[in-house]
Amino acid sequence: MKYYLIAGEASGDLHGANLIEALKKKNAAIEIRAWGGSKMERKGATIVKHYKELAFMGFWEVAKNLRTILSNISFCKKDILKFQPDALILIDYPGFNMRIAKWAKQKKIPVHYYIMPQVWAWKENRVKKLAKDTDYRYAILPFEVDFFQKKHSLDIDFVGHPLLDELSSRPPVDEVMFRKELGVSNDQKIIALLPGSRKQEIRKLLSVMNSVKDQFPDYTFVIAGTSAIEKSLYNEFAPNVPIVIDQTYALVSSSKAALVTSGTATLETALLKIPQVVCYKTSPLSYAIAKCIVSLSYISLVNLIMNRLLVEELIQKKCNPKELSRALGNILSKKGRAEVISGYNDLIAELGGEGASEKTASLIHQRSHA
Repeated sequence: MKYYLIAGEASGDLHGANLIEALKKKNAAIEIRAWGGSKMERKGATIVKHYKELAFMGFWEVAKNLRTILSNISFCKKDILKFQPDALILIDYPGFNMRIAKWAKQKKIPVHYYIMPQVWAWKENRVKKLAKDTDYRYAILPFEVDFFQKKHSLDIDFVGHPLLDELSSRPPVDEVMFRKELGVSNDQKIIALLPGSRKQEIRKLLSVMNSVKDQFPDYTFVIAGTSAIEKSLYNEFAPNVPIVIDQTYALVSSSKAALVTSGTATLETALLKIPQVVCYKTSPLSYAIAKCIVSLSYISLVNLIMNRLLVEELIQKKCNPKELSRALGNILSKKGRAEVISGYNDLIAELGGEGASEKTASLIHQRSHA
């Protein structure tokens, strides 16, 4: 059995890796070719392109890199045809994957979509394309079932959120050893800075996150970096701030609070029960366009799942040193911290149990052998 997986971001690489592991439990002899990253590669996938070559964020950034994106799409189609997979598994990354899904369906390649495009946020008309261009769909957010099945009569399987599996499978953090390696004493309190996995995000957000450091002299600020980004970029926007590479879990777990770029990291931080402030900035043009077409009340997954403002969101102009300092102060207070953690407990109950990767792998395996 041959599977072709496409993930275009760090979170997709993580969830793709766990899915590959679960698929191999069903059949150790499967062959997997993929677009993703080092996590998927370590689980046995042959990586065609690394996601760091694909991370274009925002309308303006996509427009500037359109030629590269179109070239990648063309290459991907040729590579899939050469590999001749029994099934194509798409993981999030909708701008790219929706195009590939349409083409693959025409080529009669079974299309599985895991971690659905956020059509409930914008471009709701893409639901019709999903119905036409995909064979099987797997939801990881509870409200997606109502949206797809009840509102649009589109079959979908709710499998739960894979982050629950990922976090439960990790060993407890040895905080004493982590702090020793970091050079931070056991009595120092840490604030984690999570500026995102894309260069555009780091350029927009890291300097703002770092700007409040002097307002909290009793805390040590530490950056959660990724090996896909050069250290020099972090140093450019937050000089003399410690950086840990590919150790976000350990850093967040050891922190009193976190400043987090909007994305999957907001949910991971919540599941680790660390109070957070969600930050988001993009180019003025991209933001103006988004405001016109996105109708959501919130931008973070935490607030979207709970349908209320559990964690504060500082967006665009509000993402400034004054507002960030105020919001961080709130969640460091005894009352603010307790309120957020209580809400996190409700969030975890809403997400259901573990087993997303196993459930998805079982369904893909069954359908591939039907």
